[in-house]
Amino acid sequence: MATFKDFRNNVKPNWCPGCGDFSIQAAIQRAAASCGLTPEELAVISGIGCSGRISGYIHAYGLHGIHGRALPIAQGVKLANRDLTVIATGGDGDGFAIGIGHTIHAIRRNMNITYIVMDNQIYGLTKGQTSPRSAEGFVTKSTPDGAIESTLSPLELALSAGATFVAQSFSSDIKQLTALIEAGIKHEGFSIINVFSPCVTFNKINTYEWFKENIVNLESFPDYDPSNRVAAMTKLMETGGMITGLIYQDHSRKCYEDQVPGFQDTPLAHQNLQISRKQFDNLVAEFK
Repeated sequence: MATFKDFRNNVKPNWCPGCGDFSIQAAIQRAAASCGLTPEELAVISGIGCSGRISGYIHAYGLHGIHGRALPIAQGVKLANRDLTVIATGGDGDGFAIGIGHTIHAIRRNMNITYIVMDNQIYGLTKGQTSPRSAEGFVTKSTPDGAIESTLSPLELALSAGATFVAQSFSSDIKQLTALIEAGIKHEGFSIINVFSPCVTFNKINTYEWFKENIVNLESFPDYDPSNRVAAMTKLMETGGMITGLIYQDHSRKCYEDQVPGFQDTPLAHQNLQISRKQFDNLVAEFK
C-alpha cells in the first residue's frame, strides 16, 4: 500500500520559505495515500502562478497548464481516463479571475474531480498585484491608492452555481486540510476546496496571524448540517466567508460522467479507437 512518501519526487519546491503552498502539497500527498491511491492512479493538473508549480512537485501524472485553464484540461483528462483520480489546482487569480468562467461551468457540470484553490489574496508570481480576493482598500503595486473593487466571495458563488461539495481550510491546519481533500476525492462529483494560503513575501496584511484571529472553524457549531444549502450560504454570509471545514455536500446529484449517454465504463485511454474504412466513409458522407 502506498504511503505519502510514494508521492514525493526529487524536485525541490522553489516557493518562498513559509509559503502556505508547502502544506497544501503535503496534504494532497497524505490524502492520496489515505485514499489508497498509487502515483499511477493520480493526475494533478495545475494552472499558472506560484500554485501552478505544484504539479511538478508531486510524484504522479502531472500537467502544468496555462493561466486559468487547469479545469478544462483536468476535465479532459477525466473524460479520457475515468479510472484516474484527477485533482486540479490553482491560485485565486487563476481560478477566480481569468479562469472564473471555467470554474463556474465546471461546478455546474459536476464532473468527478477535485479542485483545490490556493487562496493568498494577491498575485504572488508577478510580484504583488490585487486579485479578485483582495479586500477593498488593499494597497498593492497595481492599486497604490487602495483597491476599489469589492472582494469576490467564491464559495457563495459556488453554492449559487449548484456545487455539490464545498469546503474551505487553512494551510496551517494540515490535519483538517488533509481530511477535507480526502473527502473531496471520495465525493462523487465536483469538489471545490478553497485554502487560505498566506503569501509571506507580498501580502503583509493577510498573514498567518491575521487568519488565526479571523477564521471561524465549523467545529465550533456542533449542530451545523453540511447538507443544508441554505444554512451553508447563511453561515458564509454571517462570517464573511471566513469559515473552515466542510461547508456543503450534496449526495443526490449524479456526476457528469454517469449522465452522458453511451459513455463507456472502459476509459477512452484503454479503448480501441481505430475505425474501418467503411465507418470512415459513412462519417464523411454525413457532411456531404
